[in-house]
This record gives sequence, C-alpha cells and structure tokens, in this order.
Amino acid sequence: MTGGVHAGALLSGLPDARAEERTTQLLSLPGARIERIVSAGQASPDGFWYDQDQAEFVVLLAGSASLRIAGETVVRDLGPGDYVFLPAHRRHRVERTSVMPPAVWLAVHLG
Repeated sequence: MTGGVHAGALLSGLPDARAEERTTQLLSLPGARIERIVSAGQASPDGFWYDQDQAEFVVLLAGSASLRIAGETVVRDLGPGDYVFLPAHRRHRVERTSVMPPAVWLAVHLG
C-alpha cells in the first residue's frame, strides 16, 4: 500500500460461495494480512485441523458458524459480531457454516 485510502463494503457484492469458500484479500502490510472470507455450508474436512504460523483474529460479520478449538471440550457457536483470537499454532477447525445467509468472516492474520 502506498499511502492511498482504500474503502469498500464488506457485506455487499458477496461472491457465490456455495461451491467453495471464497477469500478476498483486503489489505496486506508487513506483519498483517486482512481478508474477507465468505462460506456457504463449508466445514473443515474430517480429521483436518488448521495449524497456522500466524496468530489470527476472526470476526463473524454475518450468518452463523461453529468452531472447534483444540483443547476445548465445547464447540463454539458464533453469530454476527462474535470474534475469536487464535494464537499461532492453536489448532482449530470449522465444524459448520450457514448457507443462507452465508457466513461472512473478517480475518486478520498477524505475524
């Protein structure tokens, strides 16, 4: 980014995510990447866990979803406005996402 102002609307013009989750990179700076992720019924494959090198702060903006975090006994059900901070290498998986309305996430990757 070269000092210009960037603006947009996170909840309008959503891509069709029924066939596959859709990720749009909104901003990338040294040490941080911000993405909008649109999910419509997707979940992590059986046995798959995210284990990321970067910390992640994620906010669910629309729809609903459920996250399973390694070491926790209860699945976290998320609705609009709910957020989770995941330290680097904190294993987690998406158990479900709503189809209609689609789940719209704002993900901030740090590090």
